[in-house]
Amino acid sequence: MSNNNNQRPVFLNLFLIRLPVTGVASIAHRISGAILLLLVPLLLYGLQLSLRGPEDFARVTGWLDQTWVRLAAIPVVWALAHHFFAGIRFLLMDLDCGLNVNTARVSAWLVLAAGAVTALVAAGCLL
Repeated sequence: MSNNNNQRPVFLNLFLIRLPVTGVASIAHRISGAILLLLVPLLLYGLQLSLRGPEDFARVTGWLDQTWVRLAAIPVVWALAHHFFAGIRFLLMDLDCGLNVNTARVSAWLVLAAGAVTALVAAGCLL
C-alpha cells in the first residue's frame, strides 16, 4: 500500500525567494515599524531623564557623545526615515495614487533610496 499524499508540506528556503521591490519595501516598512516600537520605551526614558534637571540632561548628552551610541543611532534614523517615506507611499496608495505597476515599482525604489540616503547623511553628521 503506497500512501502517495501530494498535500505534504514543502520546505521553502526564504533566502532563495526573490521578492519584487514593492514586497521588499513593504517588509522593510514592517521591520522599521517594529524597530521603532521596540525603541519607544528607551527613547521616552531618555526624554524623561533629560527633562528632569540640568545634571540629568548632562548625563543624557554624555551618553549621546559616545561612539557606540552614535553608531546605534544610524539604523534608528534609517528606520524612522524609511517608515516615514513608506507610510506616505502607502497613504497615497490608499488614495488610489500610484496603483499602476510601474508607478508602484518606482515609488518603492524611491522609498528605499530615500531611507538609505537619509541614513547616509545621518552617518556623515553623527560620525
